[in-house]
Amino acid sequence: MPTADVGKALENTRAGAEEQEAGGRISTAPREDSSVDVPALGPVGWARWFWRQLTSMRVALILLFLLSLAAVPGSLIPQNGANVFAVRNFKERNGTLAEVYDRLQLFDVYSSVWFSAIYILLFVSLIGCILPRSWQFIGQLRSRPPRAPRRLTGMPAHTTWRTDAEPERVLRAARILLKGRRFRTSPTDPPGPDGSGPGGSVAAEKGYLREAGNLVFHVSLIVMLIAFAAGQLWNSEGGKLIVEGDGFSNTLVHYDDFTSGSLYDTEDLDVFGFTLEEFHASFERTGPQRGTARTFRADVSYWEGADGAEKKTSIEVNHPLKVGDSKVFLVGHGYAPVVTVTDGQGKMAYRGPVPFLPQESLGLTSTGVIKVTDYRDKDGEKEQLGFQGIFTPTYGIDAERGPHSTFPELDYPVLSLNAFHGDLGVDAGLPQNVYQLDTDKMEQFKAEDGDLFRADLRPGESVELPDGAGTLTFDRVEQWASFQVSQEPGEGWALAGATAAVLGLAGSLFIRRRRVWVRARRGADGVTVVEMAGLGRSESARLPEELGDLAFALQDDAPPAADPDGADPDGEDPAPGGDTGRSSGRDTGGSTEDVPAATEDAGPSSRGENE
Repeated sequence: MPTADVGKALENTRAGAEEQEAGGRISTAPREDSSVDVPALGPVGWARWFWRQLTSMRVALILLFLLSLAAVPGSLIPQNGANVFAVRNFKERNGTLAEVYDRLQLFDVYSSVWFSAIYILLFVSLIGCILPRSWQFIGQLRSRPPRAPRRLTGMPAHTTWRTDAEPERVLRAARILLKGRRFRTSPTDPPGPDGSGPGGSVAAEKGYLREAGNLVFHVSLIVMLIAFAAGQLWNSEGGKLIVEGDGFSNTLVHYDDFTSGSLYDTEDLDVFGFTLEEFHASFERTGPQRGTARTFRADVSYWEGADGAEKKTSIEVNHPLKVGDSKVFLVGHGYAPVVTVTDGQGKMAYRGPVPFLPQESLGLTSTGVIKVTDYRDKDGEKEQLGFQGIFTPTYGIDAERGPHSTFPELDYPVLSLNAFHGDLGVDAGLPQNVYQLDTDKMEQFKAEDGDLFRADLRPGESVELPDGAGTLTFDRVEQWASFQVSQEPGEGWALAGATAAVLGLAGSLFIRRRRVWVRARRGADGVTVVEMAGLGRSESARLPEELGDLAFALQDDAPPAADPDGADPDGEDPAPGGDTGRSSGRDTGGSTEDVPAATEDAGPSSRGENE
């Protein structure tokens, strides 16, 4: 091989090494050295392998997907922590399926072993990613942009031109320009003593917030996980149905249902109470949205503390009452027929409003039961009565649906009842659902014609029970509202984490990390040759445009020099479309085939994988 060829090959090798150093990884991803021999997988090797897999981007995404997927059964299947009665009803209707669900902990999804395992693994995976990545990012912030490689023309975007300005002036102007564009620059490398040789250069870098956005996104996920865990461990949530005129005190015995985290102390319940003075509801009467709720408002008077003064306010949907650390939400509405029952002796056995639960939203057809425990028949024998009923705010009936409501407001209210007598089972000491009637030890009343007794009553109407068993009067209709009182200690942190995660993700997606180099040297003919090149973390059509704008702006201080002979600055014949003069905007669109091999690896993520 000729000596000249060998020298040229060595020069190309050195230039390639310099380009590889300049175009090194721009992310904080740890380098993977494929040349390192992998040790035999003993216990330590398997532990390292497991840790690498757990902290990889692939596994983190899989765990995040599994966590979202695991939360789906919690939304579709009734949960013990949210509605014990719904779980009990599901088990009664689906015996075999309920046993399978019970074994899989599907009635307690968020406290199940498998959900907790996914949750903890995701938490550890994020921690294992963020800690080393943060230190690497801090190191990058403290480091300087790398020096310009020997061959800037090998970069994806590059341009060059000749100018009569001195090299020092060009470099000084370039540094001022790049700083003005918010690039971080390194100290200028001065040109040689006579301005010839490799020349001086300016290195600049921009887009560090991209990696900061990645870190903020990952840290925000951890904050959200911690907030979710705190909310599950220290939260409390209770429900209460209140009829107009009745009140509530925030004590455990006043709740219809109450759930709390394993670390919550009921002594931490805020001291307050409130009375439902009046409830207002309006519905759309015409058009395709007929029957849709328009307003729900509960006017309440509340007090805080044992001796707090009474205050008045309104609770609306998505506008809760805030007292201390507790929030009181309006979650439901319905009707409570007020009935009076007299026994066989003519004495009043029961009187009061009975909440009926809506079974559908468009008409508010509601079902409920009336249980009369203090009752004596016409012979003076102690017995119990039970009534199963349907309440329709606007009564309608057809062969397919039977009695039902055609509109949710009280346009034509009707109370339809069946009557039973016997043993309600309330004296057995077992908990019962107040909205269900156990008729196993009861017998239904029959009318004089032998058919089963049934009565349809309007407000103010009464009906006599068969065999002189007494009377039932439908006095009027009250409204009820259901409230949810909750304490969520991690709610604010979760919101802050979600907001920061969105902002961090936006930054990591839209901010581009790139480097720019400017070199100025004196050519053989005494004219200064200016070279500019740019390198991004990933290919982008905006990089050549940005480099062209920078070159155009720099030419105000380094105007192109005339080149009457058309000679190349390096003494070679210019190729067609050569990059001289003000054609810099065109020349920045260099072919990516000239990119050094090292620059192709510039974009792995911090988890050691290509994103």
